[in-house]
Amino acid sequence: MSVYKVIELIGRSKKSWEDAAASAVETAAKSLEDIRIAEVKELDMKLDKGKVVEYRVKLSVSFKYDRERILEDRASMLKGRRSLL
Repeated sequence: MSVYKVIELIGRSKKSWEDAAASAVETAAKSLEDIRIAEVKELDMKLDKGKVVEYRVKLSVSFKYDRERILEDRASMLKGRRSLL
């Protein structure tokens, strides 16, 4: 049986909502494994003097939860911190 975790992301783009969503998912994929679903929850725009200057997308993203890997990553991160002290 698999377990999935859901997080919320916000993507931004000067071009389009689609580009903002793709950017958020592609950035998240660099540090999350096995992303399965990205669901658009909200769309908005940043305006300046009545002109659109940025498109923003709020997404819910689900990925496979791997407890073993998370514990290994945390242990590695703590080891790295100790070496800095």
